[in-house]
Amino acid sequence: MAHEAAGPPGAWTFPALLLEHARTRGARPALREKDLGIWQTYSWSQVAGTVEQMALGLAALGVAAGQHVAVVGENRPRLYMAMMAAQALGAIPVPLYQDAVAQEMGYVLQDADIAVAVVEDQEQVDKMLEVREQCPALRHVVYDDPRGLRHYSDPALLSCEALLERGQAFGARHPGYFAGQAARVQPDDAAAMFYTSGTTGRPKGVVLTHRALIDRARAIERMERLTDREDVLAYLPPAWIGQNMFSYTQLLVTGFTVNHPESPATVAIDMRDIGPTYYFAPPRVLEGLLTQVLIRMEDAGWVKRTLFNRCMALARRVGARILDGEPVGALDRLCYALGDVLIYGPLRNALGMSRVRIAYTAGEAIGPDLFVFYRSIGINLKQLYGSTETSVFVCVQHDGQVRADTVGPPVEGVQLRVSEAGEVQLKSPGLFKEYHRNPEATREAMTEDGWFRTGDAGFLDPDGQLKIIDRAKDVGRLADGSLFAPKYIENKLKFFPYIKEAVAFGDGRQEVCVFVNIDLEAVGNWAERRGLPYAGYTDLAGKPEVYALVAGCVEEVNADLARDQKLASSQVSRFLVLHKELDPDDDELTRTRKVRRGFIAQKYAALIEALYAGRDSQYIETEVKFEDGRSGRIAATVAIRQARRHGPAGAPPAARAAVQEAQP
Repeated sequence: MAHEAAGPPGAWTFPALLLEHARTRGARPALREKDLGIWQTYSWSQVAGTVEQMALGLAALGVAAGQHVAVVGENRPRLYMAMMAAQALGAIPVPLYQDAVAQEMGYVLQDADIAVAVVEDQEQVDKMLEVREQCPALRHVVYDDPRGLRHYSDPALLSCEALLERGQAFGARHPGYFAGQAARVQPDDAAAMFYTSGTTGRPKGVVLTHRALIDRARAIERMERLTDREDVLAYLPPAWIGQNMFSYTQLLVTGFTVNHPESPATVAIDMRDIGPTYYFAPPRVLEGLLTQVLIRMEDAGWVKRTLFNRCMALARRVGARILDGEPVGALDRLCYALGDVLIYGPLRNALGMSRVRIAYTAGEAIGPDLFVFYRSIGINLKQLYGSTETSVFVCVQHDGQVRADTVGPPVEGVQLRVSEAGEVQLKSPGLFKEYHRNPEATREAMTEDGWFRTGDAGFLDPDGQLKIIDRAKDVGRLADGSLFAPKYIENKLKFFPYIKEAVAFGDGRQEVCVFVNIDLEAVGNWAERRGLPYAGYTDLAGKPEVYALVAGCVEEVNADLARDQKLASSQVSRFLVLHKELDPDDDELTRTRKVRRGFIAQKYAALIEALYAGRDSQYIETEVKFEDGRSGRIAATVAIRQARRHGPAGAPPAARAAVQEAQP
């Protein structure tokens, strides 16, 4: 049976795409959800029918064109259908991060004048009720999962089933209403609003049109030859534009199948169930998967560890070249094929990536070592570059032209230039319409001659591929004038399974110093295998043995930096292991887990001062927020250590031995 190669070519709004899919591939699976261990499937016809009833139900609640509808929760079919229903009425869905605290949601609900919120479960209902007094526009909260809500009697609450019943009644009174509203939606109308991560201040509402989102999805559909037979796993927050583009916009453009895991805890199992063909993960997810692999290898026997290490050495040397179709010697190719049977194939299967045809990583820069690892075992991982304001797809690497140090050339329709100050600027059909209620910020985002300011520092290489150095505001100079790119250093540190997060400082200073967050699971496993007792994160982070482990990682990074003439001066001089994990609830990370560098520098100013003052330790008390909303304090005396720096020749054997002893 021939596969459809593209979505409806004439449809330029999401309602039109939905209705066309229901007409042309109505029996094909559109959405799947795992519930109580069983995959439930919704065909395109079923989705279209439910969306119509939900839209009519929302209309009965007073939702009209131009209004905003909040959608809060994990990836769930009914939440996706709620977004489609809002768009069919000409309304604008506003996805919110499900792990945001109530006050963060309150800001968005106020800013967007939300009258109706569609939420997943009791947890999200409670947040809506908590902020309702400060959000007078909020009149209705529709929930999907009724568990725990039996005794809630608030008149603002409405189950999805009750919403559908209202939709049926409204449709009976207003025949043809849904079709009429859907037909009125125009390509240049606002289709969705996503709030930025807010690394430097209050989040801004980014307004994107139907045309902008659909155009970018179609460009990638053509480039990657996507078909309606792709399988996608939707496991990242739907409020993040990256996940929303892959599992919502491209779902409706191309007509493939999107699968929703049972819960965040079952993603790894569900991924092996589905075996996605089209996969998307930010670097932090790929780092986590690699950490799990290395932890398992630590527990393996000597023979298995030795075989793994030798096969991975071969893979790093020739795996990516084989993937790209480059010439490789017959013996290496034979050995790699044997490694594929013994190691690489089972490893891809364990990761749930046996069927992956295209895998993308984006959201932040990925460390070269991490990127090469996945490509070396035969996973076609490629980098892409974009942002909320650009509908994600600005640059994408082409098959056979994948390099660890670039994010690829501009996607069809995109124009790029680099300003004299080194900032990447662009024009694109996917560019946002405006920042909601913020004309000043909208003007500041554009140059006088109409180019969008990305805020990223980078350059185009001779092959026309874009290299991103860092956020323009973060790239600086050491006191001697040499380049300082903190994200580059942090990513190299985070390649090690024992380091979960890192924050580098050095702009305007004589040397580079770093905060490190250890990975509790990986370091905990390492400690247990060595009989090292610990009482929790703070206790483990402060142990001398853990500092020695981290020191080996830092020295390995310094050895790599020493080989780069531009970055040799950015070797880490001193480091500390933070006494607590950086946390979005403490405002140290954004909801997409990007470091809020300025806030961290202010909050931990005493630790930075101690690093640069040459002290051996520093006492600090830190306020933290718990999941139930309570606040507390963590106090610790944080040790500070000197790191070994290297000359251009790189690390001596002893420096590497410290890390190799700890790794499998």
